[in-house]
Amino acid sequence: MTQSEHLASQRTDLLKKEAADLGFALCRVSKAGFLEKEAPRLEQWLNQDFHGQMGYMAQHFDKRLDPQKLVEGSKSVVSLIFNYFPGETIPDDNNFKISKYAYGEDYHFVLKDKLKELLARLQSQIGEIGGRVFVDSAPVLEKAWAEKSGLGWIGKNANLIHPKMGSYFFLCELILDLELRPDEAMKDYCGTCTRCMDACPTAAIVEPY
Repeated sequence: MTQSEHLASQRTDLLKKEAADLGFALCRVSKAGFLEKEAPRLEQWLNQDFHGQMGYMAQHFDKRLDPQKLVEGSKSVVSLIFNYFPGETIPDDNNFKISKYAYGEDYHFVLKDKLKELLARLQSQIGEIGGRVFVDSAPVLEKAWAEKSGLGWIGKNANLIHPKMGSYFFLCELILDLELRPDEAMKDYCGTCTRCMDACPTAAIVEPY
């Protein structure tokens, strides 16, 4: 291991320790670079109008695929998982249903504050770091980066799946100009299972993935 690799490894261990201390369930790292595999998939998906009324998905195509267009000089994409599965359910006496992720405070604010604190802790121990925090706030292909970093695999329902936590979590990111130790991707465990496709109440999953 070279000296630079050793330093990157130490900084990665520090990052993951601080992330766990702030309540993140998992923290993994990818090397920043153009998402070659995802580029044709995204283009085809948009051309088939699968984004429906989400017109913003067709904007900033290049930025979605290249983190260096979001953070100049970026070297690492840090993907984090924050569990949102509630300990209790809200009584449905009025026959309304609330998605579990909406039980608490607005996650955009909660997670953005945690990410800013995480970045501040890194800067206090490492020195000046250039970077940005992302919680659904910019054109970032968060599931692609999460899969690339080994946080799970993207299932046939196009959601990221973790073998122990399922999909009951938020994803968020730090894009940094800091050299870190990248993690390895996880294999796809879906196999021949089609339970998500069979269960979809609107048959929206027209084909696997």
